Amino acid sequence: MTQPPTGPDEIPALPDKPTGRRTGLLTAVSIAAVAVLVAAAVLVSHLTGAGSRADAAGRVTVKIGTTDQSSDFWPVLTRRAAEEGIDIELVNFTDYTQANPALAQKQIDLNLFQHLLFLANHNVADHDTLTPIGSTVVVPLSLYSKKHTTVAQIPRNGRIAIPNDPTNQARALLVLQQAGLLKLKGGGSVLATPADVDTAASKVRVTPVDAAQTVASLPSVDAAVINNNFALDAALDPSKALYGDDPSKPEAEPYINVFVARAADKDNPTYRKIAALYHEEAVKKAAIDASKGTAVAVDRPRADLERILASLEKTVRAAH
Repeated sequence: MTQPPTGPDEIPALPDKPTGRRTGLLTAVSIAAVAVLVAAAVLVSHLTGAGSRADAAGRVTVKIGTTDQSSDFWPVLTRRAAEEGIDIELVNFTDYTQANPALAQKQIDLNLFQHLLFLANHNVADHDTLTPIGSTVVVPLSLYSKKHTTVAQIPRNGRIAIPNDPTNQARALLVLQQAGLLKLKGGGSVLATPADVDTAASKVRVTPVDAAQTVASLPSVDAAVINNNFALDAALDPSKALYGDDPSKPEAEPYINVFVARAADKDNPTYRKIAALYHEEAVKKAAIDASKGTAVAVDRPRADLERILASLEKTVRAAH
């Protein structure tokens, strides 16, 4: 990744043989010019960060990793950032397990695809220090079916497909418990697994599958818990979901979606500006519209996000 410029390619040479007071004057001017150039280079480096790039006109390019490049809010955010001198370059990941390693390895500058619990699991598992710099939305995790139109219609011993990655799997189990379809031992937690299901007290059985396959599983199961992005990509109507958790409740804190940076870049003003632009009315409206009205906007101070993340990381470490 190209580093920020550190100054011009050449500094004009001084006259060959200056004399007298003019020599001192020219030397002073030259030193001042070099100081200005160095200061400018330091400022550009500070504003852009280690991975982003600035051109000769001072515009900054920031690479943002995402899993939903086609979402309608991106053009709105990209346009607003461009008006502020920031050119956003999107890097789309079809496998969302790769977006954090790419950030840690400086292949991208920021990412926006995950909630705080997913980030906590990554940091603990990979001994990483990626950090949230701004919140965006909480989106529901919902239960869909092609065979039934209400939760009550799902038969005893019915089969429910759920995502198999740890964070979404636990959330799916909690959703099914809230819907009255199963019971988790001890009430469950953000780290619940199918082993925590109290089968004797539960109405349904769960089948973990790859999150991207939950939609494809619908014809062969009674219902499936499907991530919002996969549901929208498959043109499923969120209003027809049988059940979904409530993004506005305090229990939804672990699922706040966030802009994430490397810890060394958490104070980068360009990155923080992008996170702030997300909450301008036009951008926020486009994001909520893109979710078919299911997302709930969340604008929490960075200190809150760091506190929630630290608590979740502690929970994850304790579980391991």
